[in-house]
Amino acid sequence: MPSVKKRVKQWASRGADRHVRLAVTGLSRAGKTAFITSLINQLTHLGTEPNLPLMQLVQQGRGLGARREPHPHMHLPAFDYDTAMQALHSTPPVWPSPTRDVSEVRLAVRYRPQSAALRAINDMATLYVDIIDYPGEWLLDLPLLSQTYSQWSAKQSGLLTGRRGELAGRWATKAAALDPFAPADEKKLADIAEDYTAFLHQCKAHGGLHWVQPGRFVLPGELAGAPVVQFFPWVGTENEQDLAKAGKESNYGVLKARYDYYCEHVVAHFYREHFAKIDRQIILVDTLQPLNAGPAAFHDMRLAVEQLMQSFKYGKSGLLKRLFSPRIDKVLFAATKADHVTPEQHPNMVSLLQQIVHQAWQQAAFEGIEMRCQSVAAIEATTPGYVSVKGSNRSALKGNLVDNSPVTLYPGDVPAQLPADDFWQDQGFDFPSFRPQPAPLDAPLPHIRMDKALDYLLGDKFR
Repeated sequence: MPSVKKRVKQWASRGADRHVRLAVTGLSRAGKTAFITSLINQLTHLGTEPNLPLMQLVQQGRGLGARREPHPHMHLPAFDYDTAMQALHSTPPVWPSPTRDVSEVRLAVRYRPQSAALRAINDMATLYVDIIDYPGEWLLDLPLLSQTYSQWSAKQSGLLTGRRGELAGRWATKAAALDPFAPADEKKLADIAEDYTAFLHQCKAHGGLHWVQPGRFVLPGELAGAPVVQFFPWVGTENEQDLAKAGKESNYGVLKARYDYYCEHVVAHFYREHFAKIDRQIILVDTLQPLNAGPAAFHDMRLAVEQLMQSFKYGKSGLLKRLFSPRIDKVLFAATKADHVTPEQHPNMVSLLQQIVHQAWQQAAFEGIEMRCQSVAAIEATTPGYVSVKGSNRSALKGNLVDNSPVTLYPGDVPAQLPADDFWQDQGFDFPSFRPQPAPLDAPLPHIRMDKALDYLLGDKFR
């Protein structure tokens, strides 16, 4: 039987190990898969040739190494890091396929404790990092939990203007002709729901619009084809009092029942199962693509980000606090694709993002949650340099476009403030998409400020 002293030492050694759950999310095309791939890649090179000069753990020479551990939850898919790296090391390199469902990966990061007391017990400690990957679109559904089907329908109907209204024509025309009191026609409801889902996809793909509800419809995961994702907003002219008389087996009654089931068994379940257990959160925001797409797309992106922030209101009056008691104490907003603009534009990216999340930032500060905004390129795809314009040097980027054609260009200025509508008339720019640079198999991926992001999110855990 081990001595009391030895048991105390073993207990203290285990206590020195830490565990943190880091959630990574972002709206489509924000670079979530690339970010997680780079995060794993940077930490697994910690003990050999770290490329993290701004991370205090590296500055102090205390990082010993990291490795992937067995998948923590067998009911969830594992994040496919190996396939992502194969894509980046292919010829020519390509971006990893985006994930479309929840996935997880666990890292064990070995380091030397900073505390002399802990070093006296054991000169090595381990931080277990569970990285949870989930689509940002799923967070857009949180407001549904405080809205009835009738209220949600009215709100969605009010948004059918401009480009969104044009795209809604097919499903909205069919839905408006539906008799709410007639016995439910399952085939017709499924047909209109399919058109509504196609409308949401068109909003994202062709309209540059990010605000889509229900968010799970565009990234259904295992729910694809299930009745729970076969409803749509009611756009008929009937008043709420009359609709309340519709029976449970009517068209309106079935749509309402599916909406209610979706809220309870999909939205609420997701928050209980995943969100309530998260310690740290990073939200990736692509501000460049909406700037390219024009004022409607940019303002819609702002609306979507504001709705994402509903998930981080933890005060006593917050819906999330009442339902799920989350424990997140740090949130990082990252303006992604910093390598798609020249370096002197990076402060403008941060300033613009700060203004987009300003209201949520104030709320988080009031509730004692630490927040930060920064620009980042998880996998740097360009090389900064200069071009000569009329005898003077000007900042430029050099890289390969997605069609693999080489280009050297100045993509344009990023506004430091929320742009007015006339900004798009006076400002000429184009933020193109680049192909990843070729990278050596045995070296960490090139990046911009991943070390700063990791230090903020995890640095205090390496004590």
